[in-house]
Amino acid sequence: AAGAFSILTYLAGRADFANYLGIPYVAGSSELAVFCASLVGAAVGFLWYNSYPATVMMGDTGSLALGGALGTVAIFIKSELVLVVVGGIFVWEALSVMIQVCSYRLFRRRVFLMSPYHHHLQLKGLPESKVTIRLWIVAFILALIGLSTLKLR
Repeated sequence: AAGAFSILTYLAGRADFANYLGIPYVAGSSELAVFCASLVGAAVGFLWYNSYPATVMMGDTGSLALGGALGTVAIFIKSELVLVVVGGIFVWEALSVMIQVCSYRLFRRRVFLMSPYHHHLQLKGLPESKVTIRLWIVAFILALIGLSTLKLR
């Protein structure tokens, strides 16, 4: 997601590209591309040293900060709806918790074995490494879909 937004911020910061693609030009947003690229670098470093089996958990402190940073960047470049597409994994994980809570409170039934959704997949028997890799693949595809919306606007 941060990689996709590094491309989007760069394009929004260039008047010629923004005009050609029909996206809002935001003066100075090219500097946000450096910020997004540093988020990518930090995530790659974290994943490199935290590959299976995980020894350090990022937890809410890191993940909420990263999500807040991506949300702020999306607001700065006026691409909030693209964030919903690019961050589709994050959206689905949050929705799965909301669906589970609402279903249990209203009907006393669970939709998923456990929420968020990645825990449901683990309880279904998929190994953690397989769940992680498959979600990476889906996230990559969603990032490509988000980037493909550039010319569709």
